[in-house]
Amino acid sequence: MALTSGGGWAGRWLSTATGSTAGTSLKDVRTIIGADTGAAANLTGAGVGVALLDTGVAPVAGLPAGQIVNGPDLSFESQAANLRYLDSYGHGTHMAGIIVGNDTAGGAKGIAPGAKLTSVKLGTANGAVDVSQVIAAIDWVVENRNHDPANPIRVLNLSYGSGGNPAAWTDPLQFAVEQAWKAGIVVVAAAGNDGNAATRLTNPATDPFVIAVGAAATKGTLSTADDDLAPFTNSGTADKVPDVLAPGESILSLRDTGSSIDVAYPGARSGTTLFRGSGTSQAAAVTSAAVALLLQARPSLTPDQVKDLLKRGTTLATGKAGAMRLKQVNVATALGLTPVAATQNFVASNGTGNLDDARGVSRVVSNNVPLTGEFTVFGPFHSANWAAYSATGNSWIGGTWMGNPIAGNGWTGRSFASKTWGAATWLGAPWGGTQDWSDPTWSGRAWSGRAWSTGAWTGARFASSEDWTTSLWG
Repeated sequence: MALTSGGGWAGRWLSTATGSTAGTSLKDVRTIIGADTGAAANLTGAGVGVALLDTGVAPVAGLPAGQIVNGPDLSFESQAANLRYLDSYGHGTHMAGIIVGNDTAGGAKGIAPGAKLTSVKLGTANGAVDVSQVIAAIDWVVENRNHDPANPIRVLNLSYGSGGNPAAWTDPLQFAVEQAWKAGIVVVAAAGNDGNAATRLTNPATDPFVIAVGAAATKGTLSTADDDLAPFTNSGTADKVPDVLAPGESILSLRDTGSSIDVAYPGARSGTTLFRGSGTSQAAAVTSAAVALLLQARPSLTPDQVKDLLKRGTTLATGKAGAMRLKQVNVATALGLTPVAATQNFVASNGTGNLDDARGVSRVVSNNVPLTGEFTVFGPFHSANWAAYSATGNSWIGGTWMGNPIAGNGWTGRSFASKTWGAATWLGAPWGGTQDWSDPTWSGRAWSGRAWSTGAWTGARFASSEDWTTSLWG
């Protein structure tokens, strides 16, 4: 039986319902994408940094602290010391497990367990996030991609989609991901979970440069002969369809015990440490891990070359995937191909469009007052001015983004991770009429040992005017 989220969402953290009770193990996923055979079998993603822009990560046993870096927490919950950096929702932890997890209790090992994962927390326990926070996070990743010279950030995972349908040639969100692409970062974006009838991918998967990932229905087998486009995946338009598919149904990854989704969907639990989830979110995380493996083997590849190699993966011959001529990610196949001097020549965004158009129907609210117009969460936004700074890598100065101090000034923070960016108290007051950025629901919630101590995640001041009814687990 499908369960709806019942929570408000600004933007969509793209996961949807899982129909299988058994689940697809990460070991099986690795086999399906050809990452356990030939030259791929010995790859771990070592030396490759992956940025995860999501709901944070929790210090569960299956996430080795040495593989995790906490970048700045740009979520509303950054203003609560007991929630800062931590995944109160459960989505980010699930993605992190797919990429770098190593759960000895449940036997789940990530696709690229040797990669270094930098988490930038954006979403709260109810998923509230504004597109302006996403843009600020992308800017931070670009400007700090070499913070660890031994593990430079080469991959950016965005299991997120805004509700906007802006003009591609002026959209600020697409401009932001294109700056990452130009900086040598492979941007992997979830295609969306609105169903095959949806004729448009979610933004920024709509951007022509980035890798848009749809979910493959693997039907409980290791063979790809019966794989098809998952029914919840957006099929796109003639302008852009999913660039690649990857397993995304009933994926078994790390459970964030006591988190929002863990409390809401106990039927999704598998044992004590794992959790089942489906969606283009999971497919994007699988693809990001596959990219890390490919870049470990061939570090000189450009983002355009990586995309070209992945698009020449396993041909799917059945159903809608066959009719659309879609291919599934295959690491072994990619390693066996000779890279060409691939260069994408699409018209790039100039970033000068309206921020409100990028939001579309995705509205973050404070005390039921939606954020509208040319304003970020932090203050006024002038897109042309921002685009000029972003293009030159100067939108951030220390912990200040476009003149707004929203994080610490460097790696001065403390958390469970191997390295942590500092925090800052946000100035001023929210747009909803309150005097500060606190939320009464934040008190009494704490991570204790290996689980959250709270029993419910309701009544948040910061939420969304749009229900994310496509986010289902269990």
